[in-house]
Amino acid sequence: MENENHTLCKAERLHSRKLIEKLFGGGQSRSMSAFPLRVVYLAPTSPSDDNESTAMPQMLVSVPKRYFKRAVKRNRIKRQVREAYRRHKFLLDGQPVIMAFIWLDAKLYPSTLIEERVVSLISRIKEKIDENKNQ
Repeated sequence: MENENHTLCKAERLHSRKLIEKLFGGGQSRSMSAFPLRVVYLAPTSPSDDNESTAMPQMLVSVPKRYFKRAVKRNRIKRQVREAYRRHKFLLDGQPVIMAFIWLDAKLYPSTLIEERVVSLISRIKEKIDENKNQ
């Protein structure tokens, strides 16, 4: 972990409209929650599953305007989730998975709690991917 690259480069951010539509509209994605976050994820079943997807995990963060009217609060939550993901993305071991973190509450939380929940979700995603590979 000493030499890990702890940055969140553009290639690791999910911005492709095709992949986002595939994640939310395909019916193949899975989701799990660790309140106040829900993650929707999709792991490609084969290496040539999608020519646009890369060999690294990609993520996006969504905070609905319904919960926070002010953009300052929405941006704070997005920043906290991205920071927690950035610090613990090594748990995925570079598995090609696309995921969306969605905020579920109308309350602000400290960064430590958000980090715990993000780590929990990432490790559960890793376990599920490993289970599916072994089947």
